[in-house]
Amino acid sequence: MSSVWYCCGNKWKPQELAKDEAAGHKCKGLGLPLLKKLLHLLLAHVLRYGLKVIYAAFILNVLLGHVSSLLVDTRYENSELEEYYVSSSRISNRITDHNEMDEDAWTMVQKSGNQFIVNGQPFYVNGFNTYWLMVFAVDQSTRGKVSEVFQQASAVGLSVCRTWAFNDGQWRALQTSPSVYDEDVFKALDFVVSEAQKYKIRLILSLVNNWEAYGGKSQYAKWGKAAGLNLTSDDDFFSHPTLKSYYKAHVHTVLNRVNTITNITYKDDPTIFAWELMNEPRCESDPSGNKLQAWIEEMAVYVKSIDPKHLVEIGLEGFYGPSTPNKVQYNPNTYAQQVGTDFIRNHQVLGVDFASVHIYPDSWISQSISDAHVEFTKSWMQAHIDDAENFLGMPVVFSEFGVSTKDPGYNATYRDTLISTVYKTLLNSTKKGGSGGGSLLWQLFPEGTDYMDDGYAIVLSKSASTSNIISLQSTRLKTFNSLCSWRCRWGCKRKHPLENFHYHDEL
Repeated sequence: MSSVWYCCGNKWKPQELAKDEAAGHKCKGLGLPLLKKLLHLLLAHVLRYGLKVIYAAFILNVLLGHVSSLLVDTRYENSELEEYYVSSSRISNRITDHNEMDEDAWTMVQKSGNQFIVNGQPFYVNGFNTYWLMVFAVDQSTRGKVSEVFQQASAVGLSVCRTWAFNDGQWRALQTSPSVYDEDVFKALDFVVSEAQKYKIRLILSLVNNWEAYGGKSQYAKWGKAAGLNLTSDDDFFSHPTLKSYYKAHVHTVLNRVNTITNITYKDDPTIFAWELMNEPRCESDPSGNKLQAWIEEMAVYVKSIDPKHLVEIGLEGFYGPSTPNKVQYNPNTYAQQVGTDFIRNHQVLGVDFASVHIYPDSWISQSISDAHVEFTKSWMQAHIDDAENFLGMPVVFSEFGVSTKDPGYNATYRDTLISTVYKTLLNSTKKGGSGGGSLLWQLFPEGTDYMDDGYAIVLSKSASTSNIISLQSTRLKTFNSLCSWRCRWGCKRKHPLENFHYHDEL
């Protein structure tokens, strides 16, 4: 079995580059990016091991001796590539090297085509939802649960958390009335952001709810009526100028907030992965989708006008609408195409950086557990991954998925099967450089928070098999992130060596 790592600069041995070149192997994506990687690796080894200057100079000479040829032809012939198996020990060593080189780098997540990138490397997401973090952080007696959930998530490699940056007019409201804020609650959100950074977890912060929980658009409508507005439904949130001004004011306040703990303005903080315009927006009063479309167009640009650095997503569930009648067959039911959302049209808006999709067959198809739910999950995900690649040119994140313990026929084995199905579908996209950007479990809870459980909570300390599945997915995605430069685009036409990797469970 070959010990040479060829494809796309993922791993290589400098002393074997000459032999590789003589055999006619050229890897797409090499050249200047590879030279930078070689020099960075050399510097890392000098710093770590104190290599003698003469030996370091010798290695540098070997590397530079091949630069010109690497720049001339940057394509592997797929018939020449040698297949190899990536051992877990090598992966572990490579990840360690990568982390040691970049341990102090905490920069913004960006997007290049259909991939997320951080520091020039792919960033595939394995994450989770815990929506109530801000509310728990208000009270010192429950603040520790925020740290606890981040610690447990970090321990299994989860890297992104989606949570609420809103609580409108409710108990422990952040926004008690339009543009009036409770500073103690805002400081609690500051703590959530700072604590996430401590555990190297990035945040997707949602800015308002479609539903009544935590206020949502209905609370905005109540505020409008109290101000004397003549409103016909909560969906006026999307069209009435005053209600839109309330929302914009909230966006402006949150994005310009200076964290009282870190002293970093939210719009400048790389801890924040992305802004979400709304949790699960629907506008059932206008099935054509025009009202919601106009709101998305206006608000995405508005967010970007304040904060052009961060990514923006809508928060959609992923239902296909009137603009793509040939795709409504993928919807879980006929009602889904009548709620005013339109997956492809909505995501073609200027200012929207990646797509969001939710997966709830137990809510959308039938509450009773069945194999049909797993098959739906596969087809639902694949349809959206394909559309993100072919029509949108952006990553797609499956930002909520799970199954309720309250469902008839529920068992832990089924939950593990559903989670594994989501993860494997994403890996099948990842290995090809596809648009499957990642997933976020709904939802992760620490122990002692059962009274908040909606049935979907996963307590890792009580769910060993689920925890192992999550940890394995994190390891696999971390490996992809570490071993391949985003410029590579997985260019080797013959079966990529990492295609074999994710089917081996010894990691």
